[in-house]
Amino acid sequence: RESALKLIQETELNGLVIDVKGDRGMIPYKSSISLASEVGAQKIKTVKDMNGLIRDLKEKRVYTIARIVVFKDNLLASNMPDLAVKTQRGEIWRDRENLAWVDPFKKEVWDYNIQIAIEAAQYGFDEIQFDYVRFPDASEPRFSRPNTEENRVKAISGFLMEAKKRLKPYNVFLSADIFGYVCWNLNDTLIGQKLEELITHLDYLSPMLYPSGFQYGIPGYRIPVANPYEIVYLSLKRAQERSHLSSVRFRPWLQAFRDYAFDKRYFNGIEIRSQIKAAEVFGSHGWMLWNPSNIYYRYGLND
Repeated sequence: RESALKLIQETELNGLVIDVKGDRGMIPYKSSISLASEVGAQKIKTVKDMNGLIRDLKEKRVYTIARIVVFKDNLLASNMPDLAVKTQRGEIWRDRENLAWVDPFKKEVWDYNIQIAIEAAQYGFDEIQFDYVRFPDASEPRFSRPNTEENRVKAISGFLMEAKKRLKPYNVFLSADIFGYVCWNLNDTLIGQKLEELITHLDYLSPMLYPSGFQYGIPGYRIPVANPYEIVYLSLKRAQERSHLSSVRFRPWLQAFRDYAFDKRYFNGIEIRSQIKAAEVFGSHGWMLWNPSNIYYRYGLND
């Protein structure tokens, strides 16, 4: 956290995304939500004083974003199998990381995540950002309803609509992380994320425009890591043309980690700055950098 704050102090960065419910379902502060304790989400607390942390960040004029991982929740799924995504044989399904997911059709799952979002809003976060607000990108899992595109899209947009309604009294912005290919695909990318259905319920769309994630490239650019500017700019432009939204309704995630899919190149100053330039030329409401190891450098950043 201190190294991130130092970067914010020394560079153009001015916001921080904080895990309020992370990739493994843990909530890092003392929560008043009883279900969080029941499923073991309170076993490791890394934020001793959330009120104090938010107060300190506000004093530093840092924009605070509460990230909530929604349907990838190993703790909730493992401890409450009725809410879990299942295999065809009826056992708890697990992804490539051996983590269980919860069923996006289950209203109890919606309620739990919206309660967490409300708690974050009460702490004073400026924005709630839902991540993994989608179905697993695998064909074999079984859900409580038929796995059709119509049902998937209804589940994801239904959750966001309910979250928007219940968070309205708290005057907090609402955003969601979406797959990069959602900007291009006319279907739901088989995960329930359909651009035209998402925009109604969100203040900001945050497509994950990591060039390494575009395994099939985009029209005219087969090796995305060699063209980070074009990947970011053209994806945002395509999403805008389809959605008719103002450019300020987008805030993309950009790649600040080494390529894993093509030639294993490092993303340093040139690659990072070209992505930032693409977002700025497009006119997005800022941009966010992602490195899974959570280590960030000044590469590509202005003072």
